[in-house]
Amino acid sequence: MWFAKLIALVALLDLLKSAGVAGSKLDDAAGFLERAKEPEFFDWMVSVRRRIHENPELGYEEFATSELIRNELDALGVSYRYPIAVTGVVGYVGTGKAPFVAIRADMDALSMQEAVEWEHKSKVPGKMHACGHDAHVAMLLGAAKILQEHRENLQGTVVLIFQPAEEGGGGAKKMIEAGVVKDVDAIFGFHVAPDIPSGTVESRSGPIMAGSGFFEAVIGGKGGHAAIPQHTIDPILAASNVIVSLQHLVSREADPLDSQVVTVAKFQGGGAFNVIPDSVSIGGTFRAFSKESFFQLKQRIKEVIIAQASVQRCIATVDFLDKGHPFFPVTVNSKALHGHFQKVAERMLGADNVRDKKPVMGSEDFSFFSEVVPAAYYYFVGTMNESKGPVYPPHSPFFTINEEALPYGAALHASLAMSYLSEKHTTSPLTEEVHDEL
Repeated sequence: MWFAKLIALVALLDLLKSAGVAGSKLDDAAGFLERAKEPEFFDWMVSVRRRIHENPELGYEEFATSELIRNELDALGVSYRYPIAVTGVVGYVGTGKAPFVAIRADMDALSMQEAVEWEHKSKVPGKMHACGHDAHVAMLLGAAKILQEHRENLQGTVVLIFQPAEEGGGGAKKMIEAGVVKDVDAIFGFHVAPDIPSGTVESRSGPIMAGSGFFEAVIGGKGGHAAIPQHTIDPILAASNVIVSLQHLVSREADPLDSQVVTVAKFQGGGAFNVIPDSVSIGGTFRAFSKESFFQLKQRIKEVIIAQASVQRCIATVDFLDKGHPFFPVTVNSKALHGHFQKVAERMLGADNVRDKKPVMGSEDFSFFSEVVPAAYYYFVGTMNESKGPVYPPHSPFFTINEEALPYGAALHASLAMSYLSEKHTTSPLTEEVHDEL
């Protein structure tokens, strides 16, 4: 009898301990932020970010960035797998057992020349971290450091995903194909936002970023002298009509309450003032917030280009470039994780600094994760500080990062993951499945 009572008492104490851990992890949210703001910790994240910024690498070329990440993980004592999807790194902190929660950062830079003159300007001509991925990596490493310091309290395993090739290369898709999110119950991703004040975060439940694709068309005619156009078939005139007609797809065929975009951003043809070229190439992007609208738009883009070209006696071919640049699905946030995000973020930052985000027509390959992981969530970390000078948007050659925002992303990523595992532990039994690499 006494033995049975002892077993019951132990079980009760374990349950109370688990519930206490879940609550304490939320209480630790503010403590995580304080830790990330400590001078030594903060300076380390800034150093990581600046080293990556000086040596930007394009998608699937992030070898030096990957090496830097692995060196930092080694210093932290965090185990990892490499290479995954060419340059990707996946780290593991915790028990090595279920439940598994993932936190992700992208690593790649953009093919553009940095116009910002400062001590840590890009040292690689024609390449720049103009979308904040250098900051994302520094934040995720910061989260890894916090989690490693609290690894004894983790009620499962945190998967650290350092992903290559977000900028059109579909790196997330390749990471999925490599099995990095197998058995992962939830995943969190983030992005720096220069239009949101530092110390503030924004997100929403449901669709938050659009699905996107690219297209390119070659419109062929018959070149000749500009003074005798009757002897030519003018592809420039045909392409001009095509571009105007494409705008009608949104203004006259789409439901006004169903947001869609078609943008022609490339027009190349001819090299002389008095010569009509044989062909013209145009290209652009299309976006939508539902799969049905997206593929309807894709079909109509092809139909309009071919038909309008034929009206002008030209022949057109259309390529959606989806082999090298896979279509990005709509990014959809889990309703359950939205509540979790609000609770943790408000505990860390205060309710006034946790805001709703309007859906944006930008796209993210994090959306691939949201299609295969049971629960996915993407949020924005504010970096704006107007006292530090003009604010430029991502993909601008003048884009800068307010490094004072680094602790917020690191601490929130860590707290979201840790508290998720604690809550998961109190509501469902742990399985004994262990990743082979652990």
